[in-house]
Amino acid sequence: MAKQTEPIADVNATTSAVDHQRIPTIVVDDVHVIYRVHGASAPGSASMVTSLRRIVSGTRSPNIREVHAVKGVSFTAYRGEAIGLIGSNGSGKSTLLLTIAGLLPVDRGAVYTAGQPSLLGVNAALLNDLSGERNVALGCLAMGMSRAEVRKLTPEIIDFSGINESGEFGSLPMRTYSSGMAARLRFAIAAAKKHDVLLIDEALATGDARFRRRSEERLHELREGAGTVFLVSHSIGTITDTCERTIWLEAGLIRMDGPTQAVVTAYEEYMTK
Repeated sequence: MAKQTEPIADVNATTSAVDHQRIPTIVVDDVHVIYRVHGASAPGSASMVTSLRRIVSGTRSPNIREVHAVKGVSFTAYRGEAIGLIGSNGSGKSTLLLTIAGLLPVDRGAVYTAGQPSLLGVNAALLNDLSGERNVALGCLAMGMSRAEVRKLTPEIIDFSGINESGEFGSLPMRTYSSGMAARLRFAIAAAKKHDVLLIDEALATGDARFRRRSEERLHELREGAGTVFLVSHSIGTITDTCERTIWLEAGLIRMDGPTQAVVTAYEEYMTK
């Protein structure tokens, strides 16, 4: 059976040889992730009967297609780093984040973590029938805050998100929000708590210049508080402004891992060919 996300203490012997000065927070060790896509058959058809027979007998269906989304990826992330993840559509960036967060199992290899990674994506769940303020309260409670902390932080989170800049949207149901407003609120909620590892998938690409500036400042604060930030974005400007290190994934493989400017330059040259 493939290893799942494990405490990083299990690999201290491995990582100590890599770096004696910095403290590792994430070790991704030869990780492979394979999606299995099952073919659909109409109910009552001969192929459905055949599929049921295979389930009973334990034989494998030829209609299962395997997609090798992440192929032997290895790297170590350290405390205080902000790491960008770039690559073409379908290169495995979001899959890798889900795997680091422990939401997607690995087929081979392992992910070791110090603390619990927190994934913030544009599709993070908010309740459309509740107001923004109510969603803030629920999100903060879910992150383990006390009711007193929630009462104190809710106005700050609403202000940070900027959703009230064009009206009192904080008291309106989430269904009245644009996709950009909802994404900004998600980020504001997640950023209100100190995270050991914060994984961000495209959430900073939805705001205006003022929100992006506030977001980048908040990420710097998280890093100074001994956190590690991973940022997936198609906005190269956001990556270069926020991350000093960048990993370039292509077709599930690491094509380059190093200083952001060098990696971004190589990536842009590749994309213009």
